[in-house]
Amino acid sequence: MKIILPSTRVSYAWYISMRILMRILKWAVVVAILIQFVPYGHTHTNPPQTKEPPWDSPETRELIHRACFDCHSNATTFPWYSNVAPVSWLLQRDVNGGRSHLNFTEWDRPQKHAKDVAQEVKQGDMQPWYYLPMHLAARLTAVEKQMVIDGAEKSLGPQAGPEKQ
Repeated sequence: MKIILPSTRVSYAWYISMRILMRILKWAVVVAILIQFVPYGHTHTNPPQTKEPPWDSPETRELIHRACFDCHSNATTFPWYSNVAPVSWLLQRDVNGGRSHLNFTEWDRPQKHAKDVAQEVKQGDMQPWYYLPMHLAARLTAVEKQMVIDGAEKSLGPQAGPEKQ
């Protein structure tokens, strides 16, 4: 039985490739550790809740609370991974953006996007696709989506019609 050894050239190329790969991996670990010290996204405080809309029913409130409140209220529940950068940065950006567009717990302030809730749900723009895999309870059935659309009309005032394309 004859043993065939790889040529020296192939072995050397593999050795160099592995060294480069290990260096990249080491730097990636160092960067992953260092970014944990960036303070953005680690302070998980909720501002005071001042006022909610006059909900038409407890069911509407429960559905909107379950599906929307993590980003669109001052009652955000921050999951464990919200302390790990860079996920913490993305989550903080989404919560800040959601609160600035529509905040269900600051109803004493003008909410210019309140009229868009039904259309956002109808078009599938809310909730974002990347939110649902980690928040299974926020998933709405077709019937629940219709209840949110109907409840938004009754609770939040006249809803905007379809956008003209």
